[in-house]
Amino acid sequence: MNVSEFLEKNFRHFNARELLSAAKSYRSFVSSEQNGKMMVTLAGAMSTGELGISLAEMIRQNKVHAITCTAANLEEDIFNLVAHDEYRIIEDWRALSVADEVALRDEGFNRVTDTCIPETVMRHIERKLLVLWQQAADSKAMKMPAQFMFDLLDDEDLVQHYQVPREHSWVAAAKDAGIPVFVPGFEDSTLGNIYAARVYEGKVANHQAIASGTQQMEQLIRWYKATSPQNPIGFFQVGGGIAGDFPICVVPLMIQDLKLDIPLWAYFCQISDAVTSYGGYSGAVPNEKITWCKLEPEAPKFMIQSDASIVAPLIFAYVMGI
Repeated sequence: MNVSEFLEKNFRHFNARELLSAAKSYRSFVSSEQNGKMMVTLAGAMSTGELGISLAEMIRQNKVHAITCTAANLEEDIFNLVAHDEYRIIEDWRALSVADEVALRDEGFNRVTDTCIPETVMRHIERKLLVLWQQAADSKAMKMPAQFMFDLLDDEDLVQHYQVPREHSWVAAAKDAGIPVFVPGFEDSTLGNIYAARVYEGKVANHQAIASGTQQMEQLIRWYKATSPQNPIGFFQVGGGIAGDFPICVVPLMIQDLKLDIPLWAYFCQISDAVTSYGGYSGAVPNEKITWCKLEPEAPKFMIQSDASIVAPLIFAYVMGI
């Protein structure tokens, strides 16, 4: 049996049932009958977890129409593309001692759970980006953070040294499909830190190379306003944090601050290990979003409390009919 058949036969209860229900609803939402458009948001380290293998194919099959991600996910997709074979996998990572962590640090590795990213790839990409940042700052030709990564994908020197198939890069798929990629909080990333450092020391003239969060929000307003009259728009959230908080707020912004008559998000699914708590937004149940003018009351709503690195590829496979 294929993945879809396996899910339908075995995923009957609890988070498994919720997963299948969310996948069925997603598939229906983006079908030709409903013609919905889907915003996918990426928190955590999904790119280092190589979610791009399945997400890139979702983009190519027109099942994803916009992405909001942390800057870490943006950069780590490119890091993986050009340095995958230099990564180190720690199978018994839970057993690492402080001394083991120090040894990894001193060898130039940055650990993300079981995966260690070499510092060398960060510096290699920095050298490429520094030229682009300097040009943009000098000419005040501000760009979205993702645009700089799109530009890197045209760098012939990098192209010749890809260590995984380009088809496994969701950033490359987004570039090819022409879908928008929003990256709030760019400063909360390795490359964001490096950019600030280069401005501080004068190697980049100013902070005007990279579009700020509010400038990207303005672009999101324009995308939502142009898309929503013809298509309902759904929200598929992987993890929590700013990757989800930033884009979902565009609807109350347009309704409450711009006084526009605009449809709310028409589908919602979140994969998270967060639980409902006192003030914890990432674990808030979907219905809470109704009070904030984010979700249509009748919108399909799902909360899958599980590991996104397991759940998301299964849902994507079902949506694609694999």
